[in-house]
Amino acid sequence: MSLRLGDVAPNFKAKTTEGEIDFYEYLGTGWGILFSHPADYTPVCTTELGRTALLKEEFAKRNVKVLAVSVDPLDKHLGWRSDINETQNCSVDFPIIADESREVANLYDMIHPNASETFTVRSLFIIGPDKKVKLMITYPASTGRNFYEVLRVIDSLQLTASYSVATPADWKHGEDVIVVPAVSTEDALKKFEKGINIIKPYLRYTPQPNLN
Repeated sequence: MSLRLGDVAPNFKAKTTEGEIDFYEYLGTGWGILFSHPADYTPVCTTELGRTALLKEEFAKRNVKVLAVSVDPLDKHLGWRSDINETQNCSVDFPIIADESREVANLYDMIHPNASETFTVRSLFIIGPDKKVKLMITYPASTGRNFYEVLRVIDSLQLTASYSVATPADWKHGEDVIVVPAVSTEDALKKFEKGINIIKPYLRYTPQPNLN
């Protein structure tokens, strides 16, 4: 059975470019991103891992650890990593899993036979501190992911986990958010000291509550 939102993310042990890891131990008490790429020494994947490395500080300040996976062997990962560093002007220091047995790929349903029977598609999972799956995105092999969108989603997930709000379409950090329907307008006026803007009884905005 494939994973769904809210499911506990399966734990695993694996060999990586940074040594052998236990997934849960690697994540610790923070957030995590597990993302797959179809194959080493491929152009789109090279840009994706390079972009992830260049966004290292952005992930760190959100307490997020990243972990990549493909079904290629470890020695191939190590050689390809040098190419990524050279061509993308970065330093890839996050683990890349060598999943030759396809254990991780199968745990996370990363192989879609109608797309490819042997390679993982571009799956991405965001895992919360409770080890539950908070978001899943799957791209075809031909389309590179937007990692700024991944950061935006993390901002939304971390905000909405702590406050009774949701984020509207195209929301970015610093913009107004929506009061969830479960909070009455009477309670919202008490709860959100910055005030609320009532458009409709079910559509009420408030400034992002975790900003000064």
